[in-house]
Amino acid sequence: MNTAMSRVWPRAVAVLALASFGGVALAQPGPPGRPPAPPKSPRESAQIDLTGYWVALVTEDWAWRMITAPKGDATSVPLNPAGRRVAAEWDPARDAANGEACRPFGAAALMRMPLRLHVTWQNDDTLKIETDAGQQTRLFHFAPSAAANAAPQAPANTERSWQGLSTAEWTRPIGGFNPLAAIAAGAAVPTQSAAPPKGALKVVTSNLRAGYLRKNGIPYSENALLTEYFSRLSADGNDYLTVLTVVHDPAYLAGDFITSSQFKREPDAAKWNPTPCSTAPPRSTARE
Repeated sequence: MNTAMSRVWPRAVAVLALASFGGVALAQPGPPGRPPAPPKSPRESAQIDLTGYWVALVTEDWAWRMITAPKGDATSVPLNPAGRRVAAEWDPARDAANGEACRPFGAAALMRMPLRLHVTWQNDDTLKIETDAGQQTRLFHFAPSAAANAAPQAPANTERSWQGLSTAEWTRPIGGFNPLAAIAAGAAVPTQSAAPPKGALKVVTSNLRAGYLRKNGIPYSENALLTEYFSRLSADGNDYLTVLTVVHDPAYLAGDFITSSQFKREPDAAKWNPTPCSTAPPRSTARE
């Protein structure tokens, strides 16, 4: 896919995904003469229900998601020269020996893995996502929208981690955003002036440990900034979750790396089978 189409398609997927819904107001004023109602917690004001068990639907990029690709294979990833140099130095045995088998399970790549998710509310202000593959836990901390539009700032001396620090917000209307015009203009992703879709959750993550975008050592740096949009739809009696991921990392990428990953809701935890991080290929029989 190292063609012009491989560069245009991710942009098209990103823009169309973000523009596929309208927006709604998050709160309504109370009747005249009455004091305003107390603000709702992020859990109470959730526009969509993301809780439950979800399984990844690996319907694209199978050869890079279900199988560990050869060293240096960065197909469709916009690596710059520094990124290609680091990718060529990949050594899974060294990662295992250094206790870094979780490098492919960091936040910038985790949702692209063939895995299952368990989504719950840790409290009224924090959404938690656990994964079976790699046994990772992501915490989405809700904050005022102004803070959610920027990279979250970690307290001094906070250690970097595979999942970093994530700030979340429920999204707002997109107004008159025209996806076809944006694609024609070469837009990579909608800007803040063209907000994401109705009923979506926006998450911005920073303070990451350096990791891999794919299991074969395709790198992202510790200064990478991750922006994600979680949206949900129902069709034919099933619930689906889409995670639009944008990785911004000038250290190793010549442009933003954009992917759109899909999940299907499962009725219960019957197939939930947590396993630790491993440099071995994924268990393909466990995924749909």
